[in-house]
Amino acid sequence: MSAIQKLVRQNEFYILLVIAALAVVIQVRSGQFFTANNLVDLAGAMVVPGIFAVGTFMVLVSGGIDVSFPALASLAVYATTRTLVDAGWQGGLWLPLLLVIVISAVLGAFNGVFTAWIAVPVLIITLGTSNVFSGIMQGALSSVQIPNIPPAMAAFGRASLFVTTNPQTGHTSRLPLTFLLLVIVVALAFVVMRYTTFGRSIYAIGGDESSAARAGVNVRRTKFLLYIIAGVLAGLAGLVRTSMMGQMHPTNLLGLELMVIAAVVLGGTAITGGRGTLTGAMLGTLLIVIVQNSMILIGIPTIWQSVALGVLIIVGTGISAVQITKTRRRQGAMT
Repeated sequence: MSAIQKLVRQNEFYILLVIAALAVVIQVRSGQFFTANNLVDLAGAMVVPGIFAVGTFMVLVSGGIDVSFPALASLAVYATTRTLVDAGWQGGLWLPLLLVIVISAVLGAFNGVFTAWIAVPVLIITLGTSNVFSGIMQGALSSVQIPNIPPAMAAFGRASLFVTTNPQTGHTSRLPLTFLLLVIVVALAFVVMRYTTFGRSIYAIGGDESSAARAGVNVRRTKFLLYIIAGVLAGLAGLVRTSMMGQMHPTNLLGLELMVIAAVVLGGTAITGGRGTLTGAMLGTLLIVIVQNSMILIGIPTIWQSVALGVLIIVGTGISAVQITKTRRRQGAMT
């Protein structure tokens, strides 16, 4: 009974129930949800928002809200692609990957310096840096769409783990090789957040920054490193998106921050920090992806998909607010 009670108290349990119910409804209406094609399409659609969600999850657990990651990713990938295209790069993927990681780390460090050493809400800081990154890309770099990306990036985006074919419609779907990158990122983040001092420090800072400092946590260094990691993850997600599209569109990623933050909060991560699981963040992201990609199977117009996404955002933040209120009441009753 204690195990069942513990399960019922987990936010992930309810997200999983919602996903299951939505899947059944779509399957009954369309008969296509549980086909191999649709499942493969969902897995492929999870890659970019999933990698974004990992970085967002870590930042939210620390008590911050980063809204600059789409602009950061766009700037890092655009600068990399523009440089390599102008240089006529015909080599392997290692150089685009290296450049994106370095540029993303520098931009993430820019966020980290302000976040760690200036007593201003992280939301305000990242709103500012988001505009700075966008301004540099559109102003200093005069960003335009790049239709022909380096061959190594294009090949990376086209590579598949396997291809499935729907026997009824003849439609083929491929599971992109980039899905492995999502698996690796999630696995590494799980180990870091659960089994390392750095991960425990992030939770401690999100729970109570002053108490964490008194306990010996180097708050400034932890925050600085956290935003570098978040920047690198954003850059990797941007590289994946550009490679899978086969072209570089400088504004393609802008506007994803609300969806990704909502997905992580919907998965049970407290918007005030200190609590959340990577499992919940991935389930919340999956739910958003299903709403965006599979509801068309039952004939729901795009505008109503946006309404459903808005409802999920409201529900996610509402659940987080209710959980925070209950926690504070329990703490008040104990004191």
